[in-house]
Amino acid sequence: MPLHAWTSARYVVPLPPGHRFPIEKYERLRQRVLAESLVLPSHLHEPRRVPLAMLRLVHTPDYIDRLTSGTLTDAEVRRLGFPWSPDLVERSFRAVGGTCEAVAHALDAGGVAINLAGGTHHAFPSHGEGFCVFNDVAVALRHALSTRRIARAAIIDLDVHQGNGTHAIFADDPRVYTFSMHGRRNYPFHRVAGSLDIELDDHTSDDEYLGILATALPDVLARSSPDLVVYLAGADPHEGDRLGRLALTLDGLARRDHMVVHAAREVGIPVAITIAGGYGRDVEQTVEAHCRTVRVAARFA
Repeated sequence: MPLHAWTSARYVVPLPPGHRFPIEKYERLRQRVLAESLVLPSHLHEPRRVPLAMLRLVHTPDYIDRLTSGTLTDAEVRRLGFPWSPDLVERSFRAVGGTCEAVAHALDAGGVAINLAGGTHHAFPSHGEGFCVFNDVAVALRHALSTRRIARAAIIDLDVHQGNGTHAIFADDPRVYTFSMHGRRNYPFHRVAGSLDIELDDHTSDDEYLGILATALPDVLARSSPDLVVYLAGADPHEGDRLGRLALTLDGLARRDHMVVHAAREVGIPVAITIAGGYGRDVEQTVEAHCRTVRVAARFA
């Protein structure tokens, strides 16, 4: 089946010159997947705005109201890492919608779907941080659980930063298994324990990384017995990433993606993918890493 993907690229957040967040990567990625026919134009969807009722399955009404009205405190805005704007609000609602729709499609089709955004795993119920406004993966899974589309899920988070917000949200929910493999000496500096955390030393390279992942994946799937895997395919373990500190090559990242998706699909588990982080010194390298994730997804769709 052709791959279905969701893009919120046209919802651009205005950022000051020199800001570390590469907002332009989303439009470049959209252009690349179409130019290379990785996704058919008819299968590349613009996400709907996530309904408030779904967002409130995870986030507090007070936080949602103050975020949408622009009444966050200066400290909250600094913690978030983005200047507030109506465009930030709209993009955040759309990006969550994209993950929710990708999850629904993966379950409907029994295959693989991808949101070309999302993976905002540092967002907590009552605040955002680390460039993460709302926790898209948590919202999508809470909705799938509440509507009984699934009984159990596994989150495989291979962004270079630990998914502290996601871990906190599901800390007391045995239905969701949270696995994060991330840099030991990287953000966030106050961690929240997940079901399984593996911390990696600076400069970890392809072979060591993939060997550790190959050992962990069968155990993750066996312990979680999931009806769905949500995979955060961060590009920031790449050796050229400004915020990563690891040393994976583009080929190593693609092998990682293949390993994760193959492990799930081999036993018939649907997979929804978000692209998560990527802050390359050369933004085209980050876009290429994300494109390779899309290629893997297309192979298994």
